[in-house]
Amino acid sequence: MSATVLLYSDDPQVRERMRLAIGTRPRQDLEIEFVEASTYDECVRLVDEYEIDLLVLDGEAAPAGGLGIARQLKDEIKDCPPTCVVIARSADRWLAAYAKVDATLLHPLDPVTTAGTVAELLDARVAAV
Repeated sequence: MSATVLLYSDDPQVRERMRLAIGTRPRQDLEIEFVEASTYDECVRLVDEYEIDLLVLDGEAAPAGGLGIARQLKDEIKDCPPTCVVIARSADRWLAAYAKVDATLLHPLDPVTTAGTVAELLDARVAAV
């Protein structure tokens, strides 16, 4: 299976850490292609223009945080791709629930947990389609 994952953060180093934690093959039968967004407008445009299978959003991004973007996209897009938001504090999980996020990961990203979460979200997306 092949999937396109959108990485959003205003910080290129955070996007790089996301990409490395996910990897191009989070599982033997799963190949990932990445697209990146560094601004809110870019993120929304990519979701509108491309077939995105999963969004991995930085909850600490500024000025538009991943939680706000997730909530907006979930409210506005009928078949919104699954969203995973990377947060700095586990206490922010309640905000993620409010934002209708499908999964959360904590900074610093653990590659095993990150790859597993991404694979599960993509499997659920395929099963739903």
